[in-house]
Amino acid sequence: MGLIKALGGAVGGALADQWLEFFVCESLEGNVLAAKGQKKSSKRSSNTKGEDNIISNGSGVVVNAGQAAIITDNGAIVDFCAEPGRYTFDKSSQPSIFYGGLGERIGGAFKSIGERFKYGGQPGQEQRIYYFNTKEIMGNKYGTPNPIPFAVVIDPSINKTYPVDLKANGEYSFRISNPLLFYANVIGNVEETFTRDKIESQLKSELITALGPSLGRLGVGEYHEISFHTEKLADLLNDNLSAKWRDGRGIEIVNFGITCTVPEKCVAEIKELKKAVMFKDASLAAGSLVSAQGDAMRAAAGNTGGAMTGFLGMGMAAGAGGMNAQSLYQVGAAQQAAAPQAPPMAAAPQAAAPAAGGWNCPCGHAGNTGKFCAECGAPAPAAPSTWNCSCGHSGNTGKFCAECGAPAAPATWNCDCGQADNTGKFCANCGKQRP
Repeated sequence: MGLIKALGGAVGGALADQWLEFFVCESLEGNVLAAKGQKKSSKRSSNTKGEDNIISNGSGVVVNAGQAAIITDNGAIVDFCAEPGRYTFDKSSQPSIFYGGLGERIGGAFKSIGERFKYGGQPGQEQRIYYFNTKEIMGNKYGTPNPIPFAVVIDPSINKTYPVDLKANGEYSFRISNPLLFYANVIGNVEETFTRDKIESQLKSELITALGPSLGRLGVGEYHEISFHTEKLADLLNDNLSAKWRDGRGIEIVNFGITCTVPEKCVAEIKELKKAVMFKDASLAAGSLVSAQGDAMRAAAGNTGGAMTGFLGMGMAAGAGGMNAQSLYQVGAAQQAAAPQAPPMAAAPQAAAPAAGGWNCPCGHAGNTGKFCAECGAPAPAAPSTWNCSCGHSGNTGKFCAECGAPAAPATWNCDCGQADNTGKFCANCGKQRP
């Protein structure tokens, strides 16, 4: 016996016009997990006076969204459907399992739980249809009756922890992921409906038992960080509860919300311990000491016995021994110097400087040292001529002396004796010195 889609196939089309009864579950509220299907007979039905627990051949079965349905025969599961639609019950067909969105693992559960009838086999004396709520069941409250041990990390550098008594409360949601297991191991042949209050206490007890190990595996060092990892915590709870919930009852946690608190005494002790760890840095300790000394000075100034008395008390306390702020700052500087330094960043490669005495060619090639450009072969430019000024500055290249501004002497000069175009320092005719 099996279900055939009413609008698919020749057999389904033929039987769809011959429906004798309807089995339907109009709505499943949030607190209803499973319900027995109700028979609705038509005027044409030949089974109007029959038993409720007999499904006539050709009867219609309606499965709504968010539901799954199973058919049992004398308590044994013979067919399953999790896809919304209208179906026809045909006792002569093989079971046709419609997984829907619940996954193909339903098939494995069916093989281990259900009873397959041979083609043409006759049904027993009692058949039933059960509907299951496959929507997310929300608003399940929980709270830890007793504190859960939790280790708060005080100093990660040495893995120093501080045990606290953690209290947790919140809400979680679950869904029936395998109706076959839920039927076989939880509800059985329920007569009418099965509501969540019948298993709520058991689920809450098992959830709280699994919460401690799951928090230990969560890997957070602060209790207030737990609420930031609720998705991972839900996965850990599913893993810890898989044997009882997922594999035993066909239930899985969907979402998990949690609020964690610790006693005020523990909060104060954690703050003091973290402050002590922070003062391992001498510079921070020095800053705290300076702040405390400032507070003490203000208190001494307002001393009812006189400001001088207050300051004398401070001096006596300082003379009794102890570390002063300056010494702490020195220790802090030594700690920073001893700390491993990050390697300096490698300098960006730079172009090699041109060789001394090199010259740049108009083609763009720099650093030429020969008489011709190594890139294009152009000759090196002629060295500029230089001249010495009468003021004593030598090596001038422009038209005026770089030292005194005197104009450069002409290349040739004329002597008073009439000799023209002299080039040396003396006249080529009379030997007179160049003016």
